[in-house]
Amino acid sequence: MAEDQNTTRPAQLEYDADDEYRPEPPPKPEIPKWQDGSTRIGIHTSIAGDISGALEIAHGLGANALQIFSSSPRMWTRGADSSRIAAADAARFRERRRELGLGPLVIHDNYLINLASPDRVLRARSVQAFHGEIIRALGLGADFLVAHPGSACGMEMSTAIAAVADGLRQAARGLRLEGLRILLENTAGQGTCIGSRFDELKTILDACRDLPMGICIDTAHLFASGHDVRSASALEETLKKIDATVGLANVYVVHVNDSKTPHGSRVDRHEHIGKGKIGLEAIGGILNHPLLAGRAFILETPIDKPGDDRRNVATLWKLMGLPAPAGLGRKSWHKVRQLRRAKKRAVARKAAARAKARQSKRRGK
Repeated sequence: MAEDQNTTRPAQLEYDADDEYRPEPPPKPEIPKWQDGSTRIGIHTSIAGDISGALEIAHGLGANALQIFSSSPRMWTRGADSSRIAAADAARFRERRRELGLGPLVIHDNYLINLASPDRVLRARSVQAFHGEIIRALGLGADFLVAHPGSACGMEMSTAIAAVADGLRQAARGLRLEGLRILLENTAGQGTCIGSRFDELKTILDACRDLPMGICIDTAHLFASGHDVRSASALEETLKKIDATVGLANVYVVHVNDSKTPHGSRVDRHEHIGKGKIGLEAIGGILNHPLLAGRAFILETPIDKPGDDRRNVATLWKLMGLPAPAGLGRKSWHKVRQLRRAKKRAVARKAAARAKARQSKRRGK
């Protein structure tokens, strides 16, 4: 039977783009205050007593950046939870750092770690310890994790360098290094230490292209390993060598230290700014060199008498021709003194507890 031509059909619905669901665009990530292009001068501060106290100390000393250890630098961490910082402490640290506008936050790894060790047990422990360093750095919201490359300990240098690169990859396996960059530090060249030659560091960088990596230059190590920086021409030549190997674009942090030992000594001994063999004028040349503009300058100078840290920080600001950040008055210094007294009490309590434990052990025998 023929279809009725008069039969009406429902109107075809038209697609209206305005009806489409559009989720809200994700908020733009907040740019940290320290990334505002301003000069960043920092100092290594202690986490003893209260980890957030390191922030108060750095701020009170006139710094606007800082470096810390995330655990004891001369002891192996123990236990399943030893690689982590309590969530509440980490959150408090991050919030206080944001309030103070401190950055970058640099964490230095444990001195015992040697990813190049030929001893299988020590190398496995080193990989595990560096894994813990990464976890703690991520928990604290650190920007950089500085690592000493390690020591060959009698191995062929090429084999040791390959072991370091492999150890870094193993330590980072399974972790997302969001915003964290691992920096290899140049060394003074003592013994069989890796990294006094920048081509050694480049080999490690090239073998770790799947990791966010970079370089930290230590001025005292640079000088002791044979790189001269005492004149404008010598500094220019040294920076050209660095750029030709690891690339200056990969240098994110400069450890600013004078040297107690002479040029080419291959001995790592830090000195107060202007009191060592590099000298005040040469340190000023490093701080103000246009090829190093935008880097974070971090002090690792000794403390021989009260006020040394504050004087070294003030010297860097003066050499750069800039005033120290505002808001570091008597209140800040009162807080710093309180924190230092608390640190001394904490150290004394730990020493007393260890002595008591030893005494109890002797009595039990």
